[in-house]
Amino acid sequence: MDIAAIFRAESGRSVATLVRLFGSIDIAEEAVQDAFAVALERWPAAGLPPKPGAWITTTARNRAIDRLRRESSRHDRHAQAALLQADTEPIEPAGPVNDDRLRLIFTCCHPALAPEAQIALTLRLLGGLQTPEIARAFLVQESTMAARITRAKKKIAGAKIPYRVPGDAELPDRLRPVLAVVYLIFNEGYTASSGDDLVREDLCAEAIRLGRLLAELMPDEAEVLGLLGLLLLSESRRPARTAPDGSLVLLPDQDRSLWNRDLIVEGQALVRACLRRSRPGPYQIQAAINAVHSDAPTAADTDWSQILALYGQLLALNPTPIVALNRAVALAEVQGPSAALAAVDELHLPDYHLFHSTRAELLTRLGRHAEAAEAYDAALALATNAAERSFLADKERSARRRTG
Repeated sequence: MDIAAIFRAESGRSVATLVRLFGSIDIAEEAVQDAFAVALERWPAAGLPPKPGAWITTTARNRAIDRLRRESSRHDRHAQAALLQADTEPIEPAGPVNDDRLRLIFTCCHPALAPEAQIALTLRLLGGLQTPEIARAFLVQESTMAARITRAKKKIAGAKIPYRVPGDAELPDRLRPVLAVVYLIFNEGYTASSGDDLVREDLCAEAIRLGRLLAELMPDEAEVLGLLGLLLLSESRRPARTAPDGSLVLLPDQDRSLWNRDLIVEGQALVRACLRRSRPGPYQIQAAINAVHSDAPTAADTDWSQILALYGQLLALNPTPIVALNRAVALAEVQGPSAALAAVDELHLPDYHLFHSTRAELLTRLGRHAEAAEAYDAALALATNAAERSFLADKERSARRRTG
């Protein structure tokens, strides 16, 4: 019984529901943590309940109500108000778009909060990510990220930021961080930052679910459709990304017959719909890159020139070192590993394991095996996912053998 996995899968849903019920992020988080503590005591002996998520939400709600009753008896007006709200609201929201998790995302992504705090807090509350995992995603220290999250929660409480999906007039201004949150939730699911498994299917599914809700809510926003297309096309490859033993399989080596054709068809249709709107954005371009990959029946058939051109457009819109690193991978296929390595060596990403593993691969292709082994060592020192670490360790050993 993996209660930790259940926590990761269900805590975001439970926290979102309790925030609606009690109007307080802190009360919701503490109550859900209390409920999981009870689960750790009871479930090993009593067995898993039929609906673990519902059990956690109900137990957390009862724990929170008990706490608020104790506090309200001491004339705590905030506790009295929260208790009154919880007693009058149903646990289940009404309506297909009136979604607790989507409302919590928009609450956390209020413009009163700093952009990095918006995304970090949402990942903490909805993604089931712990502070160290979020810090790694942002390439910052854990203490820095913890302070950001604490400040964001205090700001929401102090400014009385409403817990709701904003009206139509407010939606466009709130869209960018909301899309970033959904994207990062998917990324953490697609390649987990820690743990034994490469993929966290629960986070991938949740991000796609939220992407579909956003597309329903904002069907005229091209970037919303672009993000959904990107998620679907990426998800289509998931069955081929790991071998039966759980080891990592890179894109060129994947069995493409395992790719999910239904998701590819849906994702490509969204990309075509975006192209017709002629309002390109970063998610649309990333979706287009993935569409090109999905078009190729074999790795050798990949249209790398088109992918390189698309990365050029993406870099113009989003000039970050991560985008430049991904562009270098395409550059290696078009102009060769020497040109790509020169581009990579201009970047400064010392704390990003994929920077070092990309350098290592390019050095290997150039026959510079001793340097490649050192680069794989650097990547291995930074990687925290067991599947990635195993893959990098194999590559490092191979490079060492070639130096002898």
